[in-house]
Amino acid sequence: MKSKLSQPKVYTAIAIVIMIILFYSSSKTYTEQSSVPLLQKWLQSEPFASKLQGIMFNYGDSEVSIRAMGYFKFVEFFIRKAAHFFTFFILGGSLFLVLHSKLKQSIWSLFFAWFSATGYAAMDEFHQMLTGDRTPLFQDVMLDSMGALTACVMLVIYFEFGRKQSK
Repeated sequence: MKSKLSQPKVYTAIAIVIMIILFYSSSKTYTEQSSVPLLQKWLQSEPFASKLQGIMFNYGDSEVSIRAMGYFKFVEFFIRKAAHFFTFFILGGSLFLVLHSKLKQSIWSLFFAWFSATGYAAMDEFHQMLTGDRTPLFQDVMLDSMGALTACVMLVIYFEFGRKQSK
């Protein structure tokens, strides 16, 4: 008997829940979902600020550094980008597993899952454009896409190489 986790319905439900969460999140303004007040409370002493001072780069026409953003917005930036990556990692992986259960072809499952997750990322950024106080970025679509691709590639490796070695 198959476990419940090997059934495509579970992965379909996970993908739908992730898409609902993303839609809800992108319909809120930055101010409504900012974690800066919480970070100010939890990280009052600004741990690692001296070590993070040297980090500086551009992301979507804006400088990302403690100097340009302040400590708490700088930390929040990385939390938000990690959330982008890992949310789409879960979405891409779930879509891959649904498709792989039907297609039984890793490469086609990878392609369609990745393409679908990237398309959803683009639509999510478009939705943000319609929401006030939000900045839709092409770079976020690429970050989301890389999260989905990472999950799909890991699953291809598992299905094509990992399972063969365990037999």
